[in-house]
Amino acid sequence: MSVDPESELLVEETPALEKAASPALRIITWVSIGVAVAAIGIYVGTELRSRYRFKRRTPYDFYANAGEQQTGEFGVGI
Repeated sequence: MSVDPESELLVEETPALEKAASPALRIITWVSIGVAVAAIGIYVGTELRSRYRFKRRTPYDFYANAGEQQTGEFGVGI
């Protein structure tokens, strides 16, 4: 059985390169997963809130500007 020196060199270098890149890739992976979970949570929370508010409508919600006080700020020029 002859062993090729080039194949030994490649086999020996591969684990060292994987170990060096592993912590950085783990950090990037966990940050990506965290951002994805946060985005999904925000989206689901917004949908649940909008559906909750839609089911709890009152008759006044059908009118534009329901419950808002109109001020005379527009058209005041000097």
